[in-house]
Parts: sequence; C-alpha cells; structure tokens
Amino acid sequence: MNSQGSAPRSGFFLLVFSISLATFMAGLDGTIVNIALPTISEAFHVSSTTVSWVATAYLLVMAGCVLIFGKISDIIGFKKIFLTGFVIFTLGSLACGTLPDLFHSLPVLVGSRMVQAIGGAMITAIAPAMVTAYIPLDQRGKAMGIVMTLAGLGTALGPTIGGFLTQYLSWHWIFFINVPVGIGAVILGTREIPASTARGSLAGFDRSGAVLIFTGLAALLFVVSEGETMGWTSPAILGIAALAIVTLAWFIRHECRLSDPLLDFSLFKNKNFLAVNLLLSLVFLSFSGINYLLPFYLKYIGAYDTSTAGLIMTALSFAMMVAGILAGMLFNRTGPKLLCIAAGILLTAGYFLIMQLHPDTPVGYIVLCLALIGFGLGLIITPASNLVMNSVAKAKQGMVSSLTSLERFVPLTLGIAMFNLIFLWGILSIATNHNVTQASPVDLQIKVASAGFDLAFLGSFILGLIILALTLVIRQEIHPDYENDTGENGPGMI
Repeated sequence: MNSQGSAPRSGFFLLVFSISLATFMAGLDGTIVNIALPTISEAFHVSSTTVSWVATAYLLVMAGCVLIFGKISDIIGFKKIFLTGFVIFTLGSLACGTLPDLFHSLPVLVGSRMVQAIGGAMITAIAPAMVTAYIPLDQRGKAMGIVMTLAGLGTALGPTIGGFLTQYLSWHWIFFINVPVGIGAVILGTREIPASTARGSLAGFDRSGAVLIFTGLAALLFVVSEGETMGWTSPAILGIAALAIVTLAWFIRHECRLSDPLLDFSLFKNKNFLAVNLLLSLVFLSFSGINYLLPFYLKYIGAYDTSTAGLIMTALSFAMMVAGILAGMLFNRTGPKLLCIAAGILLTAGYFLIMQLHPDTPVGYIVLCLALIGFGLGLIITPASNLVMNSVAKAKQGMVSSLTSLERFVPLTLGIAMFNLIFLWGILSIATNHNVTQASPVDLQIKVASAGFDLAFLGSFILGLIILALTLVIRQEIHPDYENDTGENGPGMI
C-alpha cells in the first residue's frame, strides 16, 4: 500500500472527474481572461499594456510555483495539496470578481489573480500524479486520457467561453464561473480522494531551489510576454533576461548537488525519459503557433467575422476531446508507441495542409486541417503523459507530474512569442525582397500578411516532423514500482 492511500473501488469515476475538473479549470483560466482584457481596460481606464498584467501575473506565478508544489506533494501527500489548492483557487476567483470593483483598483485584480494562480499551480502540478497513484495500471490510460484531454480542452476553450461571458454577462463572470465549480470540487474531493500519509517532513525542503526556480521561470516568462511591448533590446528586458539565465543555471547546478532535489535532473540521463519529455514540450510548442495565429488569419485574410472564426476554431477543440477519450480507451490495446506514431502522422499532416491556406480557401478545408491537428493532439498527450509518469518511482510522482504540467503551459507561452517573431520576420522579408510597389494596396496587404502566416505555419510543420521522428524512437518503460500493479487501490472500473 502506498503512502498516498487507496481509492474506494466504486469511486474511480468520481475521483477521475474530480481531477479532471481541476485540470480543466486551471487550463481555462490561463486563456479565458485574454479576450476580456479590452473590456477590463475600459472599466478601469488603463492602457492595454497595463491591463495585460491581469493575464501575465497569473502566468508568472503558475510557472514559478508548479514545480515547488509538485515536490511538496511528494512529501506531505496529494490530498492536502489538491484540496488546499482548490480552496485557494476558488477564493482567488471570488476575489477577482468582487474586490476590484469594490476598491476600483486594477492592482487589486492583479493581486487576486496571483492568489488564484497559487491555487491553480497546486491543482495542476499533481493531477497526472494522482492518476498514477490512485488508478490501477490497466485503467490508467483511460483515466489519463480524460484528465489530460480536459486540461487541453480548457486551454483551447478559454477564449470562446471568455468571449461569451464577457459579451452577454460581464467580465466578472469569467471569474465567478469558477466559484460553484470549485466548491463542488472540494466537496467531491474530500469524499473521493484517498487519505494521504506524509512521507517525510518539510524541514529539509529545498527552499533555495524553490526561490531560484520561481525567480528564473517568472523572469523568463516575463521576458517572453513583455518583450515585444517593452522592446527586446530595452535595458529592462535585457536585465531580466540575464536574471532568468543566471538563476536557472544556478538552479540546475544547485539541484545536481542535492540528495533530495526539487527536480531530479539525473532522470534525464535516461534517453527515453528525455525523449518523451522533449516530445511533450514540442507538441505544445508547435500547437501554440496555430492556436495564436490562426484566429488572426481567419479574420484578416479569410475575412470571417469574429463569431464565425471562433466557431471554426471549435473544430480543433472537439476533435481533441474525441481523440483524447479514444486514446484512453485504446491505450492498453495498442500500447502508447503506436498511438504516438499515429498522432505524429496526423499532426504533421494537419500542419502541412494548413500551410496551403489562401484567401479563397473554403471553410471545409480549414475545418479539416483543425480536425487533424486536434485529433493528433488528443491522441498524443495521453500516451506520452503515461509514458512519463509510469517510468519513475512512486516517490517522485508529484515531482514528475509538475514537470509535465510545466511542459504544457511554458511552451504555449514561449511559442506565442516565437511564432509572432517568425510572422513579423516573414512580413518584413517579403516587403524588403519583392517589388511590392507594383501591387495594389489591397493586394499588397493580403500578400504581405499571408507571407508572414505561411512562414509561421511552416515552423509548426517543421516541429511536426521532429515530433514524428521522436515517436519512432520512444518506448514504454514501466518502473519496478508498478510491476504487477493491479492498482494500489485494487481492481475497479472507470
């Protein structure tokens, strides 16, 4: 019996549902705010640069905290971290919706978002670990499929839900929607999550490493998020970039010297573990370009209105949801490698087809591209996450679980900046190297913008080829802790 406890045989579905709520809401709140920022800017009479901190603050705190809480959960148990995280997340959401108007202060909203992010980091960090700890090996693929699919679905649906709530209710409701869900999740989690026993004491917790990783990741994502606004060569951005490099390098050196590190870098000496984690990171990095740029393409090149463009984008989310559930069902029959290869083929095909877009592309073709990409994403996240979690000892579940969470939202953030730069470089390149003065102004605008989109989509295709190559070399490795694992919880059905 593991120190994390065991789940009631009849409670597997409710347990998985509870974990899925956590990943969905944390993913949703990472993207739901962006579309409401212009409305919030008008409400508080601040600039677009200032109001962006409502989104940036959440991101920075999440990035800095996720590895910390993953390690803490390994020490004191998953249930305490999960329930505490949901309470903080719910209270932070309530504060976001009420306190800013009460004090008529944007800084209060930013501060409330930081509180919300602490709770979000706690519940996000350990979701995959809870599946590995509480669900039997033969049921784990199905459970992980549901949990990871809803995590990605929350991220993908954020702008759509945020736009609906902001337009028909008010921006406050993008936060209020979390409150009843959070209350329900705490009640459900209290009943269904097995009691956890502490494995040790926090007295020896790596506090220096926690400070270094929080500072380093927060600084890195600040540079990526604000570099374009403040100027990539501005003294502030260059200084914070230097801080990120120094602290992250110091963190790696510090962790390699500890017997009980915050992140065990010796795990990466296993080439298969390294390859699977690289695969996960590149999947989200490649997706970030499509997710960020395609809505602009649909609006400015395809000439679709905002609501129609949003409806088209739901094809990706729907395909992702279907494929994620299917991957969980097929996991034990086909094995993770075959699923990953199939997903890599679908992703690469989708990225290739989306490179062929032009102003007269029919909407059915665009939906097909998005369906292929979404299906590939849904099909690969579940087996890849399982490959990572099943390859490490039970004592490191929280640590590695938080690593997979970090590999989800950090590449998504880095990718936005990277693909935006590629997009701008493509525009400048065609304007500089082609005789654009002979084109009409309307044709010029479309031609130049299309060049930027084409180059950015080419970037996703190249990453897709690398992902496909990695799927051919990865393999399944089951740690001895899980051999003959009928589930520390006993057999059961989800």
